[in-house]
Amino acid sequence: MAESVHDAAPRQVILFSGHLMDRPGRTPPRFSPALEPAAAREIGLALDRIGAGPQDLALCQAAAGGDLLFLEACQARSVPVQVMLPFDEARFLRESVAPSAQGDQWLRRYQTVRTRLAEAPQILPTGPNAGATVDDPFERCNAWLLSTALRRGAARVRFICLWNGSQSGRAGGTAQMIKQALQRGVAPQIIDTRRLEGA
Repeated sequence: MAESVHDAAPRQVILFSGHLMDRPGRTPPRFSPALEPAAAREIGLALDRIGAGPQDLALCQAAAGGDLLFLEACQARSVPVQVMLPFDEARFLRESVAPSAQGDQWLRRYQTVRTRLAEAPQILPTGPNAGATVDDPFERCNAWLLSTALRRGAARVRFICLWNGSQSGRAGGTAQMIKQALQRGVAPQIIDTRRLEGA
């Protein structure tokens, strides 16, 4: 049986939040497939800047786009990963992976990441979560991720996010996660998608 990724105290807890890959025809575009290579490169550089490696622990969801790019980059650097989902896996794939542009490819990439996990994805427990202000599963999952990271000690937490700076996203999106993190004293390292074009 694989050792739990929670068994040893990590040197760093690397938390991630980032935009979904756009759905086909999204207007205006926010995170289009054309930006994926630059986003992947910047996420990798962010991990390299903090020296991410096997002594750390990475926490995030696993949506098409930023999340899966982050998970792939962590696994390439042998960072132990814990995927945490807002509801059951089948529903998550239907809502947060398959509808994206190139959805079939993202589904395959999700499965590849999943086969390399030491533990199956955790599912958000029922009941209230500290930090959630509405009964939205994504917002509650953000609070759960942040609380899980902070239990390891605030000084250990490194928060990377892929964001376009907009405050107008849905409940439980990247902007809301950044707001929660700042309220709890965690400063984000932001990769601005508006600066990725032509990178």
